[in-house]
Amino acid sequence: MPRSLVPPVAPPDGGTLRTLLRRYRHAGEPLACEPLTEGLLNHGYRLSTSRGHFFLKHHLDGDRAAIARQHAATQRLGALGLPVAPPVAAEDGSTVAVLGGRCYALHPWVEGRHRDGGELTTAQSRGLGALLGTVHVSLETVMREVAGPGDAGTWDSAGAGGRAAGAGGGGRAAGSGALTGAGAGVTSYARAGGGAGARNGTLTAARAAAGARRGEGPGLRLGAGVPYGPGAALVPAAAPAGSGLLVAPGRRPAGLRGAPPGAGVRLAPESAPEGPQGAPKGTAHAPDPRGTPDTLDVAADPEDTYALIEELLVLVRRGPRDSFDELAEHRLLERRALLERHAHRRPPPAATPARGWVHGDFHPLNLLYRDAEPAAIVDWDRLGVRPRAEEAVRAAVIFFLRPDGTLDFAKIRPYARAYRRTTGAGPEELAAAVHRVWWERLNDFWMLRWRYQLGDHRADPGFPASAALAVWWTGAYEDVRDAFTD
Repeated sequence: MPRSLVPPVAPPDGGTLRTLLRRYRHAGEPLACEPLTEGLLNHGYRLSTSRGHFFLKHHLDGDRAAIARQHAATQRLGALGLPVAPPVAAEDGSTVAVLGGRCYALHPWVEGRHRDGGELTTAQSRGLGALLGTVHVSLETVMREVAGPGDAGTWDSAGAGGRAAGAGGGGRAAGSGALTGAGAGVTSYARAGGGAGARNGTLTAARAAAGARRGEGPGLRLGAGVPYGPGAALVPAAAPAGSGLLVAPGRRPAGLRGAPPGAGVRLAPESAPEGPQGAPKGTAHAPDPRGTPDTLDVAADPEDTYALIEELLVLVRRGPRDSFDELAEHRLLERRALLERHAHRRPPPAATPARGWVHGDFHPLNLLYRDAEPAAIVDWDRLGVRPRAEEAVRAAVIFFLRPDGTLDFAKIRPYARAYRRTTGAGPEELAAAVHRVWWERLNDFWMLRWRYQLGDHRADPGFPASAALAVWWTGAYEDVRDAFTD
């Protein structure tokens, strides 16, 4: 996903770590703190203590209230049985520590690994779609509690265009965000996807929503896991010898990152719109792809894209050239010609799918698997109000993108059907989302902007497939749409 070109920051010093860990019962003394990731919104560290391992997150934006809201959301989602890794609460109940003007959060360490769509079976692809759908349905209720009155992120489904009735008769009550009919009684992602929950039939969307309203959660479980309540104490667990993992009572060992210490930064394939076109010269950061709900609802203007293409062509043609430069020039010229032919297909604002609370950055590097089952959805920094179905389409395009720039329809179909069944979203909503994400990709050049405007080459390996996708998708437009709506 788009990440910033943030100057390396040294891990917190020993004094800061000791002060931080004193906030938590049984966290131990710091032994080592190793950088793992550098992102647009946070830096991550593997923190080893005398009592185990943790994921320490330094939030760069420093908005304590927004961070606390993210934490509250994941705590409630965890209580509903969703695979998340909420932060460890300090003795005073807080989850955000401000030290030296920096905001930190301590998370359990999740052992697991990332898996792209090529590694997923058909059943696991179905489970992935149901998982994301369950997240969206659950956030709908959870965020009514977490986001108070007047919060900038609150939403009204009627004001946002509502939602068409979903497959099987599900839909939303007019003028409300409440699920009705079949959409409210859908099963969990695990049941739809054949995961652990399929064996015991746990966590329906309706039960999850009802439990959240009542403040319950201990009775809702995911697969063989035990309740994950926000009030769980941090105590040493019976982890494998030498593992040092700390878990809540009765829970399986869990932590937040599966990457080994010192692992290099990895970039997911293109996963989000680039945001405002034209990065400021000399900026220290890549363009923030989040934008705002209003700006994201406005489809890219091809005139702005033409100007950006010209700017990038100047940079591509400057100085000695290699095979990457040749490919970049070819794709820029090709994309300009495509835009000239398809400019009339720019999505109008009225075509924006229904909006609601979404994870905001759902892709393979933000989902950890333990064996065949999802272990934790991580990095909730972009939690916000967005078109829900667009996140579903965007995630599928990342998970199921092949190296040759085509999409794996055999896995997208079960994924999309499970998402629609779980949320009650109808084919029309998915079709509108497909069109908007296609247009987004047609106008997006964040990888080239990283290389030529910021001098950052980390995204270069993903460019050939990503650039080929926009061209292939344009030619196979109906087939892609049908894969999401069949």
